Amino acid sequence: MGDKIDLLQGTLEILILKSVSLGALHGYGILLRIQQISQGRLQIPQGSFYIALYRMEHKGLVKGEWGESENNRRAKFYTLTAAGRKQLKKETEKWAEMTDVVGSILSATGEA
Repeated sequence: MGDKIDLLQGTLEILILKSVSLGALHGYGILLRIQQISQGRLQIPQGSFYIALYRMEHKGLVKGEWGESENNRRAKFYTLTAAGRKQLKKETEKWAEMTDVVGSILSATGEA
């Protein structure tokens, strides 16, 4: 496993949206899913994570419902809303375009 990577500004929301799109999870479960998919390489401060999650719920991108976690504790489980699916698609397209542009720049040689 490689070094841990600090999360780039503005990417936390898309990672949360993608994680929730894979199935309903409670907050800590979303954080664990992101860490699992990234093979533990992303550094996500819990404070920033929960602030982003609550902001996304307030914006209507995710919906939270109270339930019981796997260890029998009360937890809020999040699912993607229609607005969240639309935002995930939009952000995924923007991310793909940005990585394409940055990749083109980084692979440029001295001859333009």
